[in-house]
Amino acid sequence: MEQFRRGGWLIALVCVLIGFMVAVQFRTAQDAKGSLSQQRIEEISDRLLQTEHERDELSEELHKMQTAAASTDNQQDKDLLRYRAALVPLEGEGVIVRMDDSTKPAKAGENPNLYVIHDDDLLRVVNELRAAGAEAVAINGQRLTGTSEIRCAGPTLSVNNVRSSAPFEIRAIGDKKSLENALRMRGGVAETLGVWGIQLDIKASNDVYIPPYRGSIRQSYARETTEREEESK
Repeated sequence: MEQFRRGGWLIALVCVLIGFMVAVQFRTAQDAKGSLSQQRIEEISDRLLQTEHERDELSEELHKMQTAAASTDNQQDKDLLRYRAALVPLEGEGVIVRMDDSTKPAKAGENPNLYVIHDDDLLRVVNELRAAGAEAVAINGQRLTGTSEIRCAGPTLSVNNVRSSAPFEIRAIGDKKSLENALRMRGGVAETLGVWGIQLDIKASNDVYIPPYRGSIRQSYARETTEREEESK
């Protein structure tokens, strides 16, 4: 009986020890699991911060690129407008045309005005050059624009409200062969003016300089609007 009691105490003691060891092992496992979870959270947090930093850098770079692109587009638009308004000097291949009054004496009964240059003579030359693809034209240093006038003003001709007399120098930038051929074509302006002795010297050049328009630009009545179809009459 005494041995049985001792055996029971030993069994109880062993059970207590086993239970204590199991509890300690479980607590250790829980602590290890908690430590791993905390480490995982810290790793995810670090990655999140790094991603947010990279996002901010990319966003800033995108903003800079958009700003630079908008600035470039605006500058290109301004340059194009200045070019179309003839506000910038240009150079390139083209032709230089020198026109002068006729040296032929007028015959008896003929109108002597037939032997001097008139505004329509200059207009014919300019129109031929533009039809041949001239990108810029100037007469005696006056750049032609969409509002430029070429008209007689007494014994002189007025271009951009600047008067000058013969000889006239017309400069045009474009394909030099096309421009020259347009003036020299059979039955063209050079041949027609030559009938009256009007001198027309045409010189092709690889270096034609045309100055900018220096007159005033005023727009009092025209205003921008949306495109619309014209009403039928």
